[in-house]
Amino acid sequence: MRLPCAITIAGSDSGGGAGIEADLKTFAALNVHGLCVLTAVTAQNTLGVEDVFELPSDFVLKQLNAVMKDFDAKWAKTGMLSNGEIIKAVKSGIKKYELKVVADPVMIAATGAPLLKRDAVEAMKDFLSCVELVTPNLPEAEMLSGLKIKSMHDMRKAAKEISKLGAYGVIIKGGHMPTSEAVDLIYFDGKFIELKSPRIRVKGATHGTGCSFSAAITAELANGKGIIEAVKSAKEFITHAIAKRLEVGKGVKPVNPMASLIIDAEKGRCLEEVWKAAQMLVSDQKFTELLPEVGSNIAVALYGAEKVSGVVGLSGRIVKVSGKAQLTGFPTLGGSEHVANVALTAMRYDPKIRAAMNIRFSDKIIRACRRLNLKIAEFRREEEPKGVKTMVWGTEQAIRKMGGVPDIIFDRGAPGKEAMVRILGRSALDVAETALKISKML
Repeated sequence: MRLPCAITIAGSDSGGGAGIEADLKTFAALNVHGLCVLTAVTAQNTLGVEDVFELPSDFVLKQLNAVMKDFDAKWAKTGMLSNGEIIKAVKSGIKKYELKVVADPVMIAATGAPLLKRDAVEAMKDFLSCVELVTPNLPEAEMLSGLKIKSMHDMRKAAKEISKLGAYGVIIKGGHMPTSEAVDLIYFDGKFIELKSPRIRVKGATHGTGCSFSAAITAELANGKGIIEAVKSAKEFITHAIAKRLEVGKGVKPVNPMASLIIDAEKGRCLEEVWKAAQMLVSDQKFTELLPEVGSNIAVALYGAEKVSGVVGLSGRIVKVSGKAQLTGFPTLGGSEHVANVALTAMRYDPKIRAAMNIRFSDKIIRACRRLNLKIAEFRREEEPKGVKTMVWGTEQAIRKMGGVPDIIFDRGAPGKEAMVRILGRSALDVAETALKISKML
C-alpha cells in the first residue's frame, strides 16, 4: 500500500498527548506515513513538564538527513524547537531539501511550562521566512506580532504583522478568545477567512490541540489538498478530537486524534446494524401485527451523540402493504426524528441504552410485555406542556416515574395522535429481538 509521507520535527511528550506522539497519530488517522525528527525529550505527563532534554542541533539535522535519503517527503511540520541552535539547524535542513513547512510555533505547554527559550524568540521569527503556514494560538500570536489581541480586529492586525516575517499564510487559532464560537482566522494571499465551529464545552484545558491541528493540516497537504481545503478539513478533524478527548491521566486531558476514525467506524457499524434489524423484522410475518398506522422506525445513536444528526434511522418506515411488512427506506444519519429523540433522551440517563423503535399500542401488547418481565412506564399526552418536543418530554416523564430507563415506554394517544409503544435497548438488534418476542406472545 503506497502512502504519502510527511515529517514531524518536534519534541517528544512522554505522556503521549502532544508533540511527536500526537503528530504521528494524526498522520496515521489521515492516511499519511509519518516520519519524525526529534528535537527534544520531555519528562512530562498530564500534570506538567518535569524536565526537558534538548538534543544536539547536529543530531537533529542527522535525523532529517537520514529520512530524506530514503523517503519521498515534500511536506513537514514543526513543533517544539526549543532553542536558537535547533531552529537554525532545522531551517538549514528545510532549505537544503526544499521542504514545504507548516510551523506550529510551540512556546508554552497546555500545563503552563515554557517550551521555547526567551532568547530563541527572534530565531523563531526569522525561521518563519521559510515556511508556508504558521499556526499560532493567541498568546503565541501576541509574542510574534508584538501586539495585544483582545478582539477579532486585533487578530487581523496581528495576522498581517506576522505575515511580514515571511510566512506565506497565517492561521491564528481563536480558542483562547472568550466567544460563543471557536473562530480561527486565516490570512492567506492577502485575504482574510474566518473558520467558525461550535465551541466544545469541556472542563479545563485540552492537551495537544495545536500539535494535532497543525499535523492534520500537514497531512491533508501531503494528501494533495489545497491550503484552504486542508485547513478546513483540519478544523473539522480537531473539533472531533477535542469533543472526544481522552479521559486519561489526572491532569489536562489530551485530544483524541483517532476520534474521526472511530466516528466513521461507528457510523458504518450503526448503518449495518439498523439494516440487519429492519431486515429481521420484515422477514418475520408475525411482526406485521405490531405495525402502527404511521409505520415503524428503528434507530440507534452513535456513541456520544447529542443531536438527531448523530442517530442512524430509516429514511422511510416499515409499513404494512397487502398484509405484509415492507421497508420503504434505508438507514441514514438523521433518518428518524421521533424515534431518534427517544433514543437520545434515554442515552442521557443511561449511556448504554442507545436504540429505540416504535410499535402500535394495545392493552394486549402491554400484557405481553409484562409476561416477558419487561420494565414498563407510561406518559400521558394530556399532561404535555406547550412548546416541548413530545418524544423528549414523554421519555423523560417515563424515566422519572420508573426511576431509571425502562424497556418499554407507551402512551394512549390524544386527538390526532396515535397511541404508541416504544421499545428501548442497547442496540438496534436488541430492540428488534424484543419486538419479535412480543409478537410471538400475541
